[in-house]
Amino acid sequence: SPRSIQLYGTDPAVMGSAVRRLVNELDAEHVDLNFGCPVRKVTRHGGGAALPWRRRLFGDVVAAAVQAAGEVPVTVKLRIGLDDDHTTHLDAGVIAEQVGAAAVALHARTAEQAYSGRAQWSAIAELKSAVSTIPVLGNGDIWLARDAIRMMSETGCDGVVVGRGCLGRPWLFADLAAAFEGRSADTAPNLGAVVTVMADHARRLCDWHGEVTGIRDMRKHVGWYLQGYPVGPAARRRLVEAHDLEAFVACLSEMDP
Repeated sequence: SPRSIQLYGTDPAVMGSAVRRLVNELDAEHVDLNFGCPVRKVTRHGGGAALPWRRRLFGDVVAAAVQAAGEVPVTVKLRIGLDDDHTTHLDAGVIAEQVGAAAVALHARTAEQAYSGRAQWSAIAELKSAVSTIPVLGNGDIWLARDAIRMMSETGCDGVVVGRGCLGRPWLFADLAAAFEGRSADTAPNLGAVVTVMADHARRLCDWHGEVTGIRDMRKHVGWYLQGYPVGPAARRRLVEAHDLEAFVACLSEMDP
Protein backbone atom coordinates (compact mmCIF):
# COMPACT_ATOMS: atom_id res chain seq x y z
CA SER A 1 0.00 0.00 0.00
CA PRO A 2 -0.63 2.36 -1.57
CA ARG A 3 -1.53 0.31 -4.63
CA SER A 4 -0.77 2.57 -7.55
CA ILE A 5 -1.20 2.10 -11.29
CA GLN A 6 -0.21 4.19 -14.29
CA LEU A 7 -2.44 4.47 -17.35
CA TYR A 8 -2.18 6.07 -20.74
CA GLY A 9 -5.03 6.71 -23.15
CA THR A 10 -6.60 9.21 -25.51
CA ASP A 11 -10.34 8.55 -25.16
CA PRO A 12 -12.13 10.16 -22.19
CA ALA A 13 -14.86 7.50 -22.08
CA VAL A 14 -12.37 4.64 -22.13
CA MET A 15 -10.17 6.34 -19.52
CA GLY A 16 -13.15 6.92 -17.24
CA SER A 17 -14.27 3.32 -17.57
CA ALA A 18 -10.76 2.01 -16.87
CA VAL A 19 -10.31 4.15 -13.77
CA ARG A 20 -13.77 3.24 -12.47
CA ARG A 21 -12.97 -0.47 -12.72
CA LEU A 22 -9.55 -0.05 -11.13
CA VAL A 23 -10.95 1.86 -8.17
CA ASN A 24 -14.23 0.03 -7.62
CA GLU A 25 -13.27 -3.53 -8.54
CA LEU A 26 -9.50 -3.76 -8.07
CA ASP A 27 -8.96 -1.45 -5.09
CA ALA A 28 -6.48 0.91 -6.71
CA GLU A 29 -5.45 3.62 -4.24
CA HIS A 30 -3.74 5.98 -6.68
CA VAL A 31 -3.95 6.46 -10.45
CA ASP A 32 -1.26 8.21 -12.47
CA LEU A 33 -1.94 9.33 -16.04
CA ASN A 34 1.13 9.05 -18.27
CA PHE A 35 1.42 11.94 -20.70
CA GLY A 36 5.20 11.67 -20.61
CA CYS A 37 5.83 8.71 -22.92
CA PRO A 38 8.00 9.80 -25.91
CA VAL A 39 7.91 6.49 -27.79
CA ARG A 40 7.04 7.03 -31.43
CA LYS A 41 4.48 4.20 -31.64
CA VAL A 42 2.55 5.98 -28.87
CA THR A 43 2.94 9.63 -29.88
CA ARG A 44 2.13 9.08 -33.56
CA HIS A 45 -1.37 8.02 -32.48
CA GLY A 46 -1.72 11.17 -30.38
CA GLY A 47 -0.97 9.50 -27.06
CA GLY A 48 1.67 9.97 -24.39
CA ALA A 49 3.59 13.22 -24.66
CA ALA A 50 1.64 14.20 -27.79
CA LEU A 51 -1.79 14.44 -26.17
CA PRO A 52 -1.27 17.72 -24.22
CA TRP A 53 -0.84 19.49 -27.57
CA ARG A 54 -4.61 18.93 -28.00
CA ARG A 55 -5.55 20.98 -24.96
CA ARG A 56 -9.29 20.34 -24.93
CA LEU A 57 -8.97 16.57 -25.37
CA PHE A 58 -6.23 16.46 -22.75
CA GLY A 59 -8.50 18.22 -20.27
CA ASP A 60 -11.38 15.89 -21.06
CA VAL A 61 -9.23 12.79 -20.52
CA VAL A 62 -7.92 14.01 -17.16
CA ALA A 63 -11.36 15.17 -16.05
CA ALA A 64 -12.90 11.79 -16.92
CA ALA A 65 -10.27 10.01 -14.83
CA VAL A 66 -10.71 12.37 -11.88
CA GLN A 67 -14.49 12.02 -11.90
CA ALA A 68 -14.34 8.24 -12.15
CA ALA A 69 -11.78 7.97 -9.34
CA GLY A 70 -13.92 9.70 -6.74
CA GLU A 71 -11.87 10.11 -3.57
CA VAL A 72 -8.86 8.27 -5.03
CA PRO A 73 -6.13 10.73 -6.10
CA VAL A 74 -5.31 11.04 -9.79
CA THR A 75 -1.92 12.48 -10.71
CA VAL A 76 -0.61 13.53 -14.11
CA LYS A 77 2.88 13.08 -15.55
CA LEU A 78 3.96 15.46 -18.32
CA ARG A 79 6.89 16.35 -20.55
CA ILE A 80 7.91 19.86 -21.57
CA GLY A 81 6.28 19.30 -24.95
CA LEU A 82 6.81 17.72 -28.33
CA ASP A 83 9.99 19.69 -29.01
CA ASP A 84 11.45 23.09 -28.19
CA ASP A 85 9.04 24.78 -30.61
CA HIS A 86 5.92 23.01 -29.33
CA THR A 87 5.91 23.24 -25.54
CA THR A 88 2.83 22.22 -23.57
CA HIS A 89 3.79 21.79 -19.93
CA LEU A 90 2.49 25.11 -18.61
CA ASP A 91 -0.93 24.89 -20.25
CA ALA A 92 -1.25 21.20 -19.42
CA GLY A 93 -0.28 21.74 -15.79
CA VAL A 94 -2.87 24.46 -15.32
CA ILE A 95 -5.56 22.39 -17.06
CA ALA A 96 -4.80 19.37 -14.88
CA GLU A 97 -5.00 21.59 -11.81
CA GLN A 98 -8.34 23.05 -12.90
CA VAL A 99 -10.02 19.67 -13.53
CA GLY A 100 -9.02 18.22 -10.20
CA ALA A 101 -5.70 16.39 -10.51
CA ALA A 102 -4.06 15.77 -7.14
CA ALA A 103 -0.54 16.60 -8.40
CA VAL A 104 1.42 17.12 -11.60
CA ALA A 105 4.88 15.73 -12.34
CA LEU A 106 7.16 17.05 -15.06
CA HIS A 107 9.91 15.10 -16.78
CA ALA A 108 11.97 18.08 -17.83
CA ARG A 109 12.70 16.89 -21.37
CA THR A 110 10.75 17.12 -24.60
CA ALA A 111 9.43 14.08 -26.44
CA GLU A 112 11.99 14.77 -29.16
CA GLN A 113 14.78 14.47 -26.58
CA ALA A 114 13.42 11.14 -25.31
CA TYR A 115 16.07 10.32 -22.66
CA SER A 116 19.03 12.10 -24.25
CA GLY A 117 20.82 15.23 -23.14
CA ARG A 118 20.25 16.88 -19.80
CA ALA A 119 16.89 17.54 -18.19
CA GLN A 120 15.90 21.22 -18.25
CA TRP A 121 15.15 21.76 -14.59
CA SER A 122 14.23 25.39 -15.24
CA ALA A 123 10.99 24.11 -16.81
CA ILE A 124 10.06 22.56 -13.46
CA ALA A 125 10.48 25.96 -11.81
CA GLU A 126 8.26 27.49 -14.51
CA LEU A 127 5.57 24.91 -13.88
CA LYS A 128 5.78 25.47 -10.13
CA SER A 129 5.14 29.18 -10.75
CA ALA A 130 2.13 28.41 -12.97
CA VAL A 131 0.50 25.79 -10.75
CA SER A 132 -0.21 27.01 -7.24
CA THR A 133 -2.88 24.83 -5.59
CA ILE A 134 -1.53 21.29 -6.05
CA PRO A 135 1.96 19.78 -5.65
CA VAL A 136 4.41 20.00 -8.55
CA LEU A 137 6.91 17.14 -8.73
CA GLY A 138 10.16 17.14 -10.67
CA ASN A 139 11.60 14.31 -12.75
CA GLY A 140 14.77 13.95 -14.78
CA ASP A 141 18.40 13.20 -13.92
CA ILE A 142 17.80 12.06 -10.34
CA TRP A 143 20.67 9.58 -10.05
CA LEU A 144 21.63 10.18 -6.42
CA ALA A 145 19.82 11.45 -3.35
CA ARG A 146 21.75 14.70 -3.50
CA ASP A 147 20.33 15.29 -7.00
CA ALA A 148 16.84 15.28 -5.51
CA ILE A 149 17.82 17.75 -2.82
CA ARG A 150 19.42 20.02 -5.42
CA MET A 151 16.41 19.81 -7.76
CA MET A 152 14.03 20.87 -5.00
CA SER A 153 16.34 23.69 -3.94
CA GLU A 154 16.80 25.02 -7.48
CA THR A 155 13.21 24.68 -8.73
CA GLY A 156 11.04 25.00 -5.64
CA CYS A 157 9.21 21.79 -6.55
CA ASP A 158 7.35 19.89 -3.85
CA GLY A 159 8.92 16.48 -4.42
CA VAL A 160 10.65 14.29 -6.96
CA VAL A 161 9.76 11.38 -9.21
CA VAL A 162 12.48 8.80 -9.83
CA GLY A 163 12.64 6.97 -13.15
CA ARG A 164 15.73 5.37 -14.66
CA GLY A 165 17.83 6.35 -11.65
CA CYS A 166 16.54 3.39 -9.62
CA LEU A 167 17.17 0.74 -12.28
CA GLY A 168 19.64 -1.64 -10.68
CA ARG A 169 19.74 0.62 -7.63
CA PRO A 170 16.65 -0.05 -5.49
CA TRP A 171 18.57 1.30 -2.47
CA LEU A 172 18.22 4.77 -3.98
CA PHE A 173 14.89 5.10 -2.17
CA ALA A 174 16.52 4.45 1.21
CA ASP A 175 19.14 7.06 0.29
CA LEU A 176 16.38 9.54 -0.57
CA ALA A 177 14.63 8.94 2.74
CA ALA A 178 17.91 9.45 4.57
CA ALA A 179 18.77 12.62 2.66
CA PHE A 180 15.37 14.21 3.31
CA GLU A 181 15.79 13.42 7.00
CA GLY A 182 19.22 15.06 7.02
CA ARG A 183 21.17 11.82 7.39
CA SER A 184 24.13 10.76 5.25
CA ALA A 185 23.24 9.09 1.96
CA ASP A 186 24.62 8.05 -1.43
CA THR A 187 26.93 5.37 -0.08
CA ALA A 188 27.12 2.65 -2.71
CA PRO A 189 26.84 -0.90 -1.33
CA ASN A 190 29.65 -3.37 -1.91
CA LEU A 191 29.33 -6.04 -4.58
CA GLY A 192 28.29 -8.66 -2.03
CA ALA A 193 25.21 -6.63 -1.10
CA VAL A 194 24.37 -6.07 -4.77
CA VAL A 195 24.65 -9.78 -5.52
CA THR A 196 22.30 -10.59 -2.63
CA VAL A 197 19.69 -8.20 -4.01
CA MET A 198 20.11 -9.57 -7.54
CA ALA A 199 19.51 -13.13 -6.33
CA ASP A 200 16.41 -12.06 -4.40
CA HIS A 201 15.12 -10.09 -7.41
CA ALA A 202 15.61 -13.11 -9.68
CA ARG A 203 13.78 -15.43 -7.26
CA ARG A 204 10.86 -13.03 -7.01
CA LEU A 205 10.59 -12.72 -10.79
CA CYS A 206 10.65 -16.50 -11.17
CA ASP A 207 8.01 -16.93 -8.45
CA TRP A 208 5.78 -14.38 -10.16
CA HIS A 209 6.24 -15.17 -13.86
CA GLY A 210 7.51 -18.75 -13.79
CA GLU A 211 11.17 -19.64 -14.14
CA VAL A 212 11.52 -19.37 -17.93
CA THR A 213 9.98 -15.91 -18.23
CA GLY A 214 11.35 -14.70 -14.90
CA ILE A 215 14.99 -15.48 -15.61
CA ARG A 216 14.67 -14.06 -19.12
CA ASP A 217 13.26 -10.83 -17.68
CA MET A 218 16.10 -10.66 -15.15
CA ARG A 219 18.69 -10.47 -17.91
CA LYS A 220 17.91 -6.82 -18.68
CA HIS A 221 18.63 -5.89 -15.06
CA VAL A 222 22.14 -7.37 -14.97
CA GLY A 223 23.89 -4.41 -16.62
CA TRP A 224 22.04 -1.91 -14.43
CA TYR A 225 22.95 -3.70 -11.20
CA LEU A 226 26.61 -4.19 -12.09
CA GLN A 227 27.29 -0.74 -13.53
CA GLY A 228 30.38 0.67 -11.84
CA TYR A 229 31.45 -2.62 -10.26
CA PRO A 230 34.59 -4.57 -11.28
CA VAL A 231 32.78 -7.46 -12.95
CA GLY A 232 34.30 -8.53 -16.24
CA PRO A 233 32.49 -9.23 -19.51
CA ALA A 234 32.79 -13.01 -19.17
CA ALA A 235 30.91 -13.04 -15.85
CA ARG A 236 28.27 -10.66 -17.18
CA ARG A 237 27.82 -12.85 -20.25
CA ARG A 238 27.31 -15.97 -18.11
CA LEU A 239 24.60 -14.18 -16.14
CA VAL A 240 22.63 -13.06 -19.19
CA GLU A 241 23.00 -16.51 -20.78
CA ALA A 242 21.77 -18.40 -17.69
CA HIS A 243 18.69 -20.45 -18.58
CA ASP A 244 17.36 -21.11 -15.08
CA LEU A 245 17.46 -19.68 -11.58
CA GLU A 246 19.99 -22.20 -10.29
CA ALA A 247 22.51 -21.30 -12.99
CA PHE A 248 21.95 -17.57 -12.42
CA VAL A 249 22.51 -17.83 -8.67
CA ALA A 250 25.56 -20.04 -9.24
CA CYS A 251 27.13 -17.34 -11.41
CA LEU A 252 26.47 -14.75 -8.73
CA SER A 253 28.07 -16.94 -6.06
CA GLU A 254 31.37 -16.93 -7.97
CA MET A 255 31.79 -13.16 -7.60
CA ASP A 256 34.08 -11.62 -4.99
CA PRO A 257 31.78 -9.86 -2.49
